Amino acid sequence: MSTEKRTKLAKEGKNMLAEEKFQKYPTMAEVLDELKQMADIGFPVLAIGLVGYLKNMISVICMGRLGTLHLAAGSLAIGFTNITGYSILSGLAMGMEPLCSQAFGSHNSSIAFLTLQRTVLILLFASIPIGFLWLNLEPLMLVLHQNPEITRIAAVYCRFAVPDLVLNSLLHPLRIYLRNKGTTWLVMWCNLLAILLHVPIAIFLTFSLDLGIRGIALSNFIANFNTLFFLLLYLTFNTRSTLSASSSKEANLFVPLKSSTAVSAATVGEDWGMLIKLAIPSCLGVCLEWWWYEFMTILTGYLYNPRIALATSGIVIQTTSLMYTLPTALSAAVSTRVGHELGAGGPKKARLAGVVAIGLALVGSLMGLSLTTIGRRTWGRVFTKDEEILELTMAVLPIVGLCELANSPQTTSCGILRGSARPGIGAGINFCSFYMVGAPVAVLSAFVWKFGFVGLCYGLLAAQMACVVSILIVVFNTDWELESIKAEDLVGKNTDNVFAHASHTAIREEGPEFLKEPPVQKQDT
Repeated sequence: MSTEKRTKLAKEGKNMLAEEKFQKYPTMAEVLDELKQMADIGFPVLAIGLVGYLKNMISVICMGRLGTLHLAAGSLAIGFTNITGYSILSGLAMGMEPLCSQAFGSHNSSIAFLTLQRTVLILLFASIPIGFLWLNLEPLMLVLHQNPEITRIAAVYCRFAVPDLVLNSLLHPLRIYLRNKGTTWLVMWCNLLAILLHVPIAIFLTFSLDLGIRGIALSNFIANFNTLFFLLLYLTFNTRSTLSASSSKEANLFVPLKSSTAVSAATVGEDWGMLIKLAIPSCLGVCLEWWWYEFMTILTGYLYNPRIALATSGIVIQTTSLMYTLPTALSAAVSTRVGHELGAGGPKKARLAGVVAIGLALVGSLMGLSLTTIGRRTWGRVFTKDEEILELTMAVLPIVGLCELANSPQTTSCGILRGSARPGIGAGINFCSFYMVGAPVAVLSAFVWKFGFVGLCYGLLAAQMACVVSILIVVFNTDWELESIKAEDLVGKNTDNVFAHASHTAIREEGPEFLKEPPVQKQDT
């Protein structure tokens, strides 16, 4: 290393250490700026979640109007499609989050778009066995001795939902890509416009055309198709305008991963392998939690007076689904923010984003606790007037509120792990918490200690508490400098931070002596 370069890097290193010493804690301006950026991403995602909740409610209302039999069959079909299809696609798509967010943070947009393409292919490939399973729901349920009439109607719904499965293989990755690109508000407006069209379309197909359960499945497909159409319409015009304003190489989204050099088969295989390594644990993390609720529903059917318990279980699931929209939005927002900052070489800002998001999650969880304690009677009457169901609902809602105290920061922290490309840790924690802690507590409380459905909720509470404690320990012991270096290895280096990384590297390699001024060299006379 030359003397001039050594001197320059020494000064860089000293300045960085001085900055870290005098700015150990973020300023109020930095916190407020982070809150603003978090809200800019999180609020549209929250609105999208509420729109999705509203769409599901419209489907349930239409099923209820068709009759009790259709409502039971529709509930079976929705549960089956969620477990075997939508949860898997959603989880696999989350594998692209760290790659996209860190790539956009380091201004390597071609990596982000290539990740989008590959994720779509992975989801389409995964849809093949899932679609085959949906098409064969009826014989499968009959083997399990389900009611033939209910099974027949549920099978019709699943058959007509297969096109929506393919559509979600495109929509899930595109939403994540656009969120990390910074166009979350566009996604929100497209979803809002689609839901406005969904209401009359659902009524028309279900009742006016007398398609029944088929109309509900088709209306959900059309709603997602409209959302995808609006998004692609924007992308088409936006890409054309960008190409006309920029050089073709800079603006073209189809630039290969390493455009300056030839891409070998080994490199392509390595890139695919990295995406799959992130997608599989992300999928497991989502599915393990979703499946636990279905496990809880199955156990409810074995309780004394299962009619009351199952009805209450439905109210609990609807309540948790609504409350889940806020931590889901925070999880998505912090995943994007952490990934952006790590990709840009800003570990301190990534840490700040995580702390701010967890703080917001705690505030949101207190709101959920208030709803399930102070407003539990009013909330229960929204769903039922049956006094037995209402009494059990009022007994378990405070426990659900306590679960939310843990669930909100836990879900948000999972977003931090995704943004820093560590979804495997979250998946492992979810498995141990829900199945090694929550499931035994639920079984013992419900059946051995005779707490019934309340005991199952105790199992959920135990799982959430174990999960949040474990995941917060991991998050608050994160080496953010190391994660920033890993992000550089994953998606490349941000050229604005080359000297910062060089200083860090030189400090690590040459030790404290590097910070000293270089000796003056004697000139030969």
